[in-house]
Amino acid sequence: MKHARRTLRRIVRLAAVGGLLCGGLLVSNAVADEPAGTRAGGNGASGTPGTSGASGAAATGAALVERLGTSRTAGTWIGSDGLPVVAVTDEAAADEVRRAGARPQVMRYSMRELRSATETLSQSSRVAGTAWAVDYASNKVVVRADSTVSAADWSRMSAVARDIGGSVEMRRTEGTFTTRVNGAAPILTNGGRCSAGFNVTNGAEQFILTAGHCGPVGTAWFAEDLSAGQIGTTVAGRFPGNDFSLVRYEEGAAPGADANIVDIGNGQAVRVTGAADPVVGQQVFRSGSTTGLRSGQVTALNATVNYREGSVSGLIETTVCAEPGDSGGPLLAEGIALGITSGGSGDCASGGTTFFEPVTSAMNALGVRLTGAATAAGEAGGGAREGGEGGASDAAPAPSVPAAGGIAAPGPGAQRTVTGIVDLETLIPGLVLIVVSVLGLAVAQSIRTEKASYRNQYSQSWG
Repeated sequence: MKHARRTLRRIVRLAAVGGLLCGGLLVSNAVADEPAGTRAGGNGASGTPGTSGASGAAATGAALVERLGTSRTAGTWIGSDGLPVVAVTDEAAADEVRRAGARPQVMRYSMRELRSATETLSQSSRVAGTAWAVDYASNKVVVRADSTVSAADWSRMSAVARDIGGSVEMRRTEGTFTTRVNGAAPILTNGGRCSAGFNVTNGAEQFILTAGHCGPVGTAWFAEDLSAGQIGTTVAGRFPGNDFSLVRYEEGAAPGADANIVDIGNGQAVRVTGAADPVVGQQVFRSGSTTGLRSGQVTALNATVNYREGSVSGLIETTVCAEPGDSGGPLLAEGIALGITSGGSGDCASGGTTFFEPVTSAMNALGVRLTGAATAAGEAGGGAREGGEGGASDAAPAPSVPAAGGIAAPGPGAQRTVTGIVDLETLIPGLVLIVVSVLGLAVAQSIRTEKASYRNQYSQSWG
């Protein structure tokens, strides 16, 4: 009996300790905080943002693609195990990828061939309601047509795809590709509602960086509380072609110390520590004034969408949902700014596809930088628009006082908790496991206490 009790106690104790370790790991992974490289700087003024996790894998893959060239590679993405995957066209390139610590995947078409296919599609008569992007994993240019595309237009686009060859795949998709006017914090105009993206500056003035389709130059913007008066005016931007604009804050309307904070709803916010280009397979988060905080993955870069208002190229394609009013809102990961919401199809009830303007390209075109945040190397441009069409370089520059705009902070006196982004699907099981493990340790201790009590009683009974 004594031996059985001791064995049971040891088993319970070991299981509880293991549960604590596993639960702690789950809780740790559930919080998408800023990269370690930025923590030392506090406000992100020092350190190199985006050098951990997905960013490290992205850097490895991008370096290999650059070294091997577009005729021997066909893109890079982050695998389900977190390792970089590089598509290559020959075994010699595959061996080089392995030596660098990445995983090769031999494909039929090179990036040069895939880009040629997208250029041919762009030169054809564009059809509203269609979109295309290079799908690295399938090694094809995937053309999607929404429910508004007629049978005649579908037939015509299919003929173009057949002429290009096997590198193009046609797909029908549900819903309609639309911009999302109607985010972070809401900003209002006579034409509808959008979401503030990121606060940026040119060193002289403060701006909100948001979507270009939200309003042309001269558009007046107001906070959700209309009694607060006008908060800014659109002074530069581009749409279609690209999808970004600058809203210059009115005097006294800029957010001040909270300029690099993004609202994610429920009184919480995330501090932005820098900007970078995303990588295919990366886990990302979006905030918008209609649907709040949503998450998903990057599925393609340099995507083209043909809205009814015109075509936009060089976009980030994701599985994150969005709805009207989310336009212009921020896309981020680990506290790093990645993009601003452009449009897409579907909704947050059934899911869908959402496209984002890369924040690095938009800021480079407008001559601004994030307010109060460091800048990642990716901001030099090119990552999300590699080989892209209609790049931001030819966008209308900001006026002589252009600057940054961005995350519209709540009104004066509003209280928010600056926090990391939490994945509740991982956090809750982790917390449950920790609680059960603590109870297990308590049970093990009670068994030991019971044993000691029995010994005392036994010794007393024998004098």
